[in-house]
Amino acid sequence: MEPQTIMSWGFWSLSRSILLLFLVLVAMNLSAKSNASAVDGFRNDTDQLALLEFKQQILDDPHGVLSSWNHSEHHCQWQGITCDTQHQRVTALTLAGKSLSGTLSPHIGNLSFMKSIQLGGNLFHGEIPPEIGRLFRLRFLNLSRNTFSGEIPVNLSHCSQITTISLSRNRLQGKIPAELGNLKKLESLYLSTNYLTGEIPSSIGNLSSLISLYLVFNNLEGFLPKEIGWLTRLSELVATTNQLSGEIPTSGIFANASQVTLIGNHKLCGGIPELALPTCPMIKPKNNKKSKVIVVLSTVLPVMVLAIGTIFLYYAVHQRRDRRKKDSSTMHTGGEKLLRVSYFELKHATAEFSADNLVGSGSFGVVYKGRLDQHANRVVAVKVLDVQRNGASKSFKAECRVLRNIRHRNLVSILTYCSSIDSNGHEFKAVVYEFMENGSLDMWLHPESAERMKSRNLNFHQRLSIALEVASALDYLHNHSEVAIVHCDLKPSNILLDKDLVAHVGDFGLARLLPRNTISSSQEGTSSSVVLKGTIGYAAPESIFSEYGLGLEASTQGDVYSYGMLLLEMFTGRRPTDAAFVDDLDLHNCVKMALPEQVWKIVDPSLLPEEVEQNRQIYQVDAGDEDIGLSGDINKVQKCLVSIFQVGLGCSQKSSKDRMDMKQVARELHLIRDAFQRC
Repeated sequence: MEPQTIMSWGFWSLSRSILLLFLVLVAMNLSAKSNASAVDGFRNDTDQLALLEFKQQILDDPHGVLSSWNHSEHHCQWQGITCDTQHQRVTALTLAGKSLSGTLSPHIGNLSFMKSIQLGGNLFHGEIPPEIGRLFRLRFLNLSRNTFSGEIPVNLSHCSQITTISLSRNRLQGKIPAELGNLKKLESLYLSTNYLTGEIPSSIGNLSSLISLYLVFNNLEGFLPKEIGWLTRLSELVATTNQLSGEIPTSGIFANASQVTLIGNHKLCGGIPELALPTCPMIKPKNNKKSKVIVVLSTVLPVMVLAIGTIFLYYAVHQRRDRRKKDSSTMHTGGEKLLRVSYFELKHATAEFSADNLVGSGSFGVVYKGRLDQHANRVVAVKVLDVQRNGASKSFKAECRVLRNIRHRNLVSILTYCSSIDSNGHEFKAVVYEFMENGSLDMWLHPESAERMKSRNLNFHQRLSIALEVASALDYLHNHSEVAIVHCDLKPSNILLDKDLVAHVGDFGLARLLPRNTISSSQEGTSSSVVLKGTIGYAAPESIFSEYGLGLEASTQGDVYSYGMLLLEMFTGRRPTDAAFVDDLDLHNCVKMALPEQVWKIVDPSLLPEEVEQNRQIYQVDAGDEDIGLSGDINKVQKCLVSIFQVGLGCSQKSSKDRMDMKQVARELHLIRDAFQRC
């Protein structure tokens, strides 16, 4: 064979080999693409099936938001679905505030590329499926404002990338899983308004990225873990209205009172001075070395105390007799002499009790404005009792007995009282007070006409000051007068405002004097007839007696309840007896359901133009992401309003043992006012 022929044959042989190799590579590439396409298709089918299972569990879709969820278009085009561009995998489920009703399908755990689930503000019920723990890419979970029940899934601790968990305003029970402490990237944890119990796990101290922690309105108990103070990024700790107890740590966030809100935990103590909590009791260890001295003292001291006590009692009795003799010769109140006025002077001062001078009426009489010519033309308020009315004489004696020995800047000052015979020979009884130029708080909160509403509108600061002044007056009556005094009829019409809009508590016609050892709610007491201590809407539940039932005696906790309702009324503008409150819905529950996210919806509209409207749009909370809105640069006025409402709720608890005391109320309101003034 010729060399040229051999070379030609070799060239074609090599060419065919290269061509064959090229065809094999092309076939392999097409096969790989086909397989990849099949895999992606399988994965897409998995996402679509999971979403259809989600839809299957929806019982009611009033707005038809899931009507597009069918095979007519790709699931990435369905309403509320977001997919990534590369793999067309579902990364976000956003259906907040759509009024969807049903249970949450466990198939949601198959959406393995999911990063964000926003289902807040719907009507989902049942348990939160633990399969959510399989979503290892999940960063944002908002299931707030539904009716989920059961416990918080422990499997949430497997979502290692998650930064926000919002489960507020559901019906979750049980303990906070300690395993949540494994979520190193978690920045916001919202568990408010549930039924969570047990202690706050110390593992929360492991959440090194945590910024906001909200635990409001649960039944958490025990100590505040000191480990929370180790969280350097934490700037908001709100755990109001729980059953927390013990000493508050002082390090980390606990060293900044503006970042910690713990109102409504009556057993907490200690902490930094700015929290104004009671000092924790000191528990001293026993000293065995001093046991002998203690034995000796235990026998000697009682004898010495008995002797000293006998001597002191002897002198006290004689000194009291001398004081009574002195008091009987001089009419006085709180160290000041009472004016001496007769029936005829009061008749002249009020232009013969003219209707033109009538300024108000109460349960046992009417009040007139008068001017005492014999006493430097002093303008006074004359309360004339209807002595024919059952209980009027008892009311007169109670008011005189209470007011003659007390003095406080926020109590109505009694100038004198008159018990005499009128011009017709009938019994006449009247109490004379300082005249309050601005009338009652009720007139300001509920003006009768639009014109008066414009001229009589208390702004936020004025209402807060009045609330604090009334709290100070009650604290004085309950804790600092010679005997504990229970007002028994606290309401806006019994709060009078002077020319400077300073509040003065008045009308002590139902007041009771209590020994110091009975100032808290008593567990005994009887009534043989229908009795209501106070006014419907403001009277504590234990103050209302049935005709045949047993009830509680008057107590300071009854006043606390009335104050709580008064405080809620002052900032909502709605009376406790509003016609809108029916069945289980009352002013207390109305406020409780709105806090903290929807506080603007319950605020008195007359407050909006000055304090709220200018910031309302800036801080408006999104319907599906309300908790997240609260975690940013929160509006100071809004924060103060939430704190005020929480005090009101803490005072108006159904059970007297769960209520705050007025000393604590006054302290909390002082802190709120100071925070507002720093705005």
